[in-house]
Amino acid sequence: MTVLVNRLDKRAAVFRPPGTDDQDEWGQPTDEWIEVVKLWAAIEPLRGQDRAAAAQVTADVTTRIRIRYREGIDRTMVVRFKGIEFEILYIIHPEYNRSELQLMCKEKQ
Repeated sequence: MTVLVNRLDKRAAVFRPPGTDDQDEWGQPTDEWIEVVKLWAAIEPLRGQDRAAAAQVTADVTTRIRIRYREGIDRTMVVRFKGIEFEILYIIHPEYNRSELQLMCKEKQ
């Protein structure tokens, strides 16, 4: 866990798509994504061997985002960091010990 904490040096935010109950300040349905949480993350572009391994599962994975474990993160969400948006393609729970999540993502253009 100590190693993970030392790498969580990027402030990012997780957003979910709007639901049918989400409304703007005038009570109208919104189409804006809803911020779920701001968190510290390690954002690691995949290269070389990591990217080749990820390509066996899906060719679109470009980035691994490591965060502390938290309930409720799913593949419908996106992560935003400094104007870059990452689509979550799949989620890894290393060792299933509830200490970390690895979000395998594709950078959206």
